[in-house]
Amino acid sequence: MRTASLSRFLSLWFPRLPIDRIGRSRGASSPASGPQAGGRPDDPCPVVVVGKAKGAFRLTCLDALAERLGLASDMALADARAMIPRLDVVEEDLAADAALLGAIADWCDRYTPLVALDETDGLLLDISGCAHLFGGEAVLGRDCLTRLKRQGFTVRAAIAGTPRAARAVARYGSGGIIEPGGEGAALLPLPAAALGLDGARQHGLARMGLIYIADIETRPRAPLAARFGSDLLDRLDQAFGRLPEAVTPRRPLPDCMAERRFAEPLAHEAGIRLALAGLEQSLSEMLEARGEGAKLFEASFFRSDGAVRRLGIETGLPLRDAKVIDRLFALKLEALADPLDPGFGFDLIRLSAGATERLAVDQAALATGYDDDVPDEAAAERALAEVADALSARLGPQRVRRFLAQDTHDPVRAALAVPALHYNETARLGAPPPWPEPGAVPERPLRLLARPEPIEVLAEIPDGPPTRFRWRRAVHDVAKAEGPERIAAEWWLATESLAPTRDYYRIEQPDGRRFWLYRDGLYGPGVKHPPWFMHGLFA
Repeated sequence: MRTASLSRFLSLWFPRLPIDRIGRSRGASSPASGPQAGGRPDDPCPVVVVGKAKGAFRLTCLDALAERLGLASDMALADARAMIPRLDVVEEDLAADAALLGAIADWCDRYTPLVALDETDGLLLDISGCAHLFGGEAVLGRDCLTRLKRQGFTVRAAIAGTPRAARAVARYGSGGIIEPGGEGAALLPLPAAALGLDGARQHGLARMGLIYIADIETRPRAPLAARFGSDLLDRLDQAFGRLPEAVTPRRPLPDCMAERRFAEPLAHEAGIRLALAGLEQSLSEMLEARGEGAKLFEASFFRSDGAVRRLGIETGLPLRDAKVIDRLFALKLEALADPLDPGFGFDLIRLSAGATERLAVDQAALATGYDDDVPDEAAAERALAEVADALSARLGPQRVRRFLAQDTHDPVRAALAVPALHYNETARLGAPPPWPEPGAVPERPLRLLARPEPIEVLAEIPDGPPTRFRWRRAVHDVAKAEGPERIAAEWWLATESLAPTRDYYRIEQPDGRRFWLYRDGLYGPGVKHPPWFMHGLFA
């Protein structure tokens, strides 16, 4: 983990996130929508967001005008209306606020892939080692604030060497940049609430006269820990950099990535495809230098208006060939139900790779003409994986499946349909019996009916193969029959009563059609006519 002197964090606080969301949804720079009581008709009307708490509706967020008029958060709506009879009241929508904060976090990925949520109204960005790409911390912070305010957000920001210090200065200080090693001087004048304490501990500290962080820092630690718990001291040490603090990004960090920024937003499809192809080549070279291939690729398109669109593809085997990656993304773009809309243009396109593995380079044969008839199983598997990758990119990963043999004689569970992209990982989990040899006559159909269907059977002897049967109101004559294949229940897996023993027969009609049917149960005491069922059809 980085030390405080090397780590740098940008904290963003949105004190009026619900109000900003309402204003953006109304399509105006300000969410005000009506006149203030007692004023002129064109006077702005204060906007407040209310939620149910303590048995009454209370103010949870209010705009700048409402604050100037004397309203405060947590005030009862009835008291607020008594002060200002006409208010623009909107009920809170926590899900919409969370979705908006997530969209802002996606947009902040343009600065660093390490973006974490900070409660319900803030973000924390780990900008360690990446500020120089934007011209320094001051330029990065100014660019971020300018863009966010242009999108209609009220935001405050601070940069410091520890996450808790950056958060405290952004929310309770004047914001700005805290130089490395200056966290102590910036934190001491701040109130104790800047440490993120709950209301009960804040009240307890205030009763002891510990109003500011400086008051807590100068007190003996043992009595504080005994009175308020060790968590208070941990928060204090984390803020000053004496104790590390873990920050969990909301999105996994890619193994490697390439990106391109544009001075002018890019809106033409040809230019977008060309830029994406260049990133694919750069990423391919990175993976080749590392001797790896990736199974997950994600292209992120950052629009100039703040919207972010992500497209991902997944492969069954590790891949780093730029041409193959480009073909898969082309299929993905063609199959989109919601086409990629550049709006006023993309100012950043990023391509990232994840789930990387070692990818060995195949050595070409030194001579030809020998063992030409021996099939290359690895090459055949790669070819099949390429087909599965293309179909999955076009149709979706869950719609393309392969059958995986299972270690069981039960025909219902003998094959498991798994997504083709995950076939190799699933196959490694066990050692199932091999499929029949190529060219061999299959003993069972590859596909079975979803549910066995009852049939009426005529046989020469009771426990012999059928000579004629009726299925779906059609009579079928039997030219050849092979069997029975007797399959008993797997008693070691049964948790309820065991299913009857089944006798399976392979049936062929005079016209060549072949069926797989069974007798459910054996003749014996108390069983005069075991039922017959159709279970599958051979191709």
